[in-house]
Amino acid sequence: MNQIVNAQSYFNQLQRVITDLPASTIERVAAALLSAYEQGRTVFLFGNGGSAALASHFACDLAKGTVVGAEDGKRFRVMALTDNVPMMTAWANDTAYENIFAQQLKNFVRGGDIAFAISGSGNSPNVLRALEVAREAGAINIGLTGFQGGAMKNLCDLCVIIPSDNMQIIEDLHLSVAHAVFSIIRSEVSERRTVSIESEPLLRTDKKAMV
Repeated sequence: MNQIVNAQSYFNQLQRVITDLPASTIERVAAALLSAYEQGRTVFLFGNGGSAALASHFACDLAKGTVVGAEDGKRFRVMALTDNVPMMTAWANDTAYENIFAQQLKNFVRGGDIAFAISGSGNSPNVLRALEVAREAGAINIGLTGFQGGAMKNLCDLCVIIPSDNMQIIEDLHLSVAHAVFSIIRSEVSERRTVSIESEPLLRTDKKAMV
């Protein structure tokens, strides 16, 4: 691990990690989310701390940022399990903190949905338990992590591992990965929307109705 002693050394290390990012896996994640969008599946996002903030951020990007063209078009079914504070605290208080995401999933997740877990270490117990519940329900598990992937790696169908052992750099690039995935999806949704509009037959104008 290279020691970070000033701003330049931080950004030099960040740049080195960027060059080793698993671009093909990131694109497969985008494809999986786009497929969920097309099939009307639900995407559930969850994580702790900075990862919780990213879960909410990414949910916002997918839910709102992919609304292109007409507002009555298809929309992402997406939910950040980090946003329901009363529910999380109820499960944590009455059972255990490890259940705050898993128990929420049991209310909603179905086969073919996507459980999108975010964890810098890949070893957060509540994230792992939620992935186990999702797998039992027949969902597709996607992970975003760092270090060596942790225990989360083996519970995911697709797992983007940031090749770094620096948590701040991992979190920086988790956001970058989320934005890359969102940008790919938004571009594809926009292109499909344009093609769909262009292929629609021209409507005939009833001149009498306009009088």
